Amino acid sequence: MEKEKKKSSQLPACPHQKKCGGCQYQGISYEEQLKKKETKVRNLLKPFGKTRSIVGMEYPYYYRNKVHAVFHRKKDGSIVSGVYEEGTHFVVPVEECQIENQKADAIIRDIRGLLKSFKIQPYNEDTGFGLLRHVLIRTGYYTGQIMVVLVTSSVIFPSKNNFVKALRKLHPEITTIVQNINDKKTSMVLGEREQVMFGKGYIEDSLCGMTFRISAKSFYQVNPKQTELLYEKAIELADLHQKEVVLDAYCGTGTIGLIASKKAKEVIGVELNKDAVADAIINAKKNGVKNARFYQKDAGKFMRELAAVKTPIDVVFMDPPRSGSDEAFLSSLAILKPKRIVYISCNPETQARDLKYLTKQGYEMKESVPFDLFPFTTHVETVCLLSKKAQ
Repeated sequence: MEKEKKKSSQLPACPHQKKCGGCQYQGISYEEQLKKKETKVRNLLKPFGKTRSIVGMEYPYYYRNKVHAVFHRKKDGSIVSGVYEEGTHFVVPVEECQIENQKADAIIRDIRGLLKSFKIQPYNEDTGFGLLRHVLIRTGYYTGQIMVVLVTSSVIFPSKNNFVKALRKLHPEITTIVQNINDKKTSMVLGEREQVMFGKGYIEDSLCGMTFRISAKSFYQVNPKQTELLYEKAIELADLHQKEVVLDAYCGTGTIGLIASKKAKEVIGVELNKDAVADAIINAKKNGVKNARFYQKDAGKFMRELAAVKTPIDVVFMDPPRSGSDEAFLSSLAILKPKRIVYISCNPETQARDLKYLTKQGYEMKESVPFDLFPFTTHVETVCLLSKKAQ
């Protein structure tokens, strides 16, 4: 009952909104946010076809299952944790964020307290002194599993067993703790090396009835509840009847391809990131999927190879990064000539640019549906269906 009561209420404006910059739509009602996003997508995609109503959240708070915090030691010796102020490396102290998982925020607060008792210093970017650079927390929405990633500047972590023991005593719900070593002067959060301090080194979560393994470096959508709705719509638009060969381009850890495998004859996934491909193969085995295979290759080159040997591809799922697809990828897609393309985008501007190219290659947009995966921010996801015009 308490949860239902919460859902009908709107939280007061966030006290950090002016400095943080993470939520551009703070202070705007959720209904107005949805209207703004829907209008933006409609205007951008109007030249190509119809856009349906945006799919929003019932309760648009505390949705992020991936939480990142930076730590800073003030001149008086006290330690604060939070986020970088937009466009700077000045740390804005944050006790609780309205869009982050509340359990993750509580763990971050307690890690900050442990730093003092264990005499561990936060890393100073200017001097290169200090141990703890970042903390990353990933939470399974359905499983409740929690992974804590401690990003350090050195492999040596003093009293690490006692630190882990103390953190687990405060939060016995933590299922794994990983130390990630980032000893480079870089703005990248994670380094290449990792060692497991407690647990398996990964967590699992469910998505559309399938189980997925999530490691520290895995890409996994931060709003799983909305992602399920988005993926269900994408698969509905693909119109699969157990006889289609599906290509999952930019497949990552195989999420959409594996979910689609239940309705497809065969799924081929392609991804450049070798860690993601390894996870995709594990995820296929974990879910007993026998009709999916994954390749570590550039998606554009891979599509040209498929076209060269006349491999018939019926449907292509594409979910490119925010920058969209490059012309090499899009021209390869045009050569491959799938009957349908389901294009998932996190940036309607670059999606509109790519649709302009694809519509010149004999495709037409049948419909697009925006989804709000990032309430209180300007970001919006869109899934659209492109069909090959009859010759």
